[in-house]
Amino acid sequence: MNILVTGGAGFIGSNLVRLVLTATEHTVLNVDALTYAGNRHSLDDLANNPRYRFAQADITDAAALTKLFADFQPDWVMHLAAESHVDRSIDGPGAFIQTNVVGTYTLLQAARKHFDGLTGAAKERFRFLHVSTDEVYGSLGETGLFTEATPYDPHSPYSASKAASDHLARAWADTYRLPVLVTNCSNNYGPYQFPEKLIPVVILKALRGDPIPVYGKGENIRDWLYVGDHAEALLTVIGRGRVGETYNIGGNNERRNIDLVRLLCGLLDELRPRADGKQYAEQITFVTDRPGHDLRYAIDATKIKRELAWTPKQDHTSGFRKTVQWYLDNQSWWQSILDGSYKLERLGRG
Repeated sequence: MNILVTGGAGFIGSNLVRLVLTATEHTVLNVDALTYAGNRHSLDDLANNPRYRFAQADITDAAALTKLFADFQPDWVMHLAAESHVDRSIDGPGAFIQTNVVGTYTLLQAARKHFDGLTGAAKERFRFLHVSTDEVYGSLGETGLFTEATPYDPHSPYSASKAASDHLARAWADTYRLPVLVTNCSNNYGPYQFPEKLIPVVILKALRGDPIPVYGKGENIRDWLYVGDHAEALLTVIGRGRVGETYNIGGNNERRNIDLVRLLCGLLDELRPRADGKQYAEQITFVTDRPGHDLRYAIDATKIKRELAWTPKQDHTSGFRKTVQWYLDNQSWWQSILDGSYKLERLGRG
C-alpha cells in the first residue's frame, strides 16, 4: 500500500510513520508543513528508508496536494495534520480555522478528485482516515463516557475547529461517496510530543527546577492514551474498519491532572533523583485555570474492541514510565526545541 500521511512530522504522526515502516511493508509519503510543532528530526532514523518519502507542503495548498496525489498515487490517506493545542487556540484561533477546517476541506477535495479517477481494485481499496479528538464532545460530569453517538458540544476554538473538520469528512462521505473513516481519540502522551503539552511540561519543568504549573485545583480528568497504542489503533481502523463508521480510541486510563503530575514526579524521583534529595512534587504550583477548561473526558472504546479487537497495551503506569525515561534519554531532541522560539512559557490566558 502507498499511504499518504499528513502531519507525519508531528507528535502522533511521527509515531505512526515509524510504526508503518517498521511493522509493515507499506510505503509512506509524509506531507507536513513543518510549523512550530513539526520536527523532521523526529524521523531521522528513517531518513534512508527506501519506503519513506517526505514532502514539505501545506494542506491548504490545493495545487501542491493535487501534484502529490498524482505523483504518489496513494491507496490510503491518514489525515493527522492539525493545529492541536487548546491554549494556542485561545490566543490565536485563526490558525486553527485555517489548518483544521480549510486544510481538511482542501485535502478532502484532493482526495475526492484522486478517488474519482480510480477504477477497479484501486478504487475498492482506497480509504481516507480522518483523525480527530474526544474534545469535540465537550465535557462530562463525574460519570458517563463518550461514545460514538455522543452529541458534539465543543468549548474551545481548537475543539470547534476539529468538530467542523469531522463534519466535513462525514459530509464528503455521504455526498461524494468518498470512503471515509473517522476516529476520535483521548489525550495522547509519549515520545516526541512537543513540550507545550501537560506531560512534557511537567517533566521538563521538574528537571529544570522550575515551578510545575497545575491549572486550577488539578481536578480536571483526562483519559490518557499512549501514542504507540494510538498508532496501532489507527492502522487497525484504516485496514479493517467499516467505511463510513466512527471509532472512539481511548486508553482506559482516567486520571485527575494533579494525580498524574504527582505520578510523574514520583517516577522522576526514582529515575533521576534531585541532587538536593528533595522530591519533585515540592515544585508543584497551582495557577489560574484555563478559560473554558472542560472538567472531564472519558472514552468508551467498546466499539473498536468489539469490532476490530483492539485494546491498549500500556496499563495505568507502564506508558508513563516509558515516556519519562524517553525524555530523560533524549535531551538533545527537546533541548533543540527549547533553544528556539518556545521556552515552556504559559499560553492561552485568554
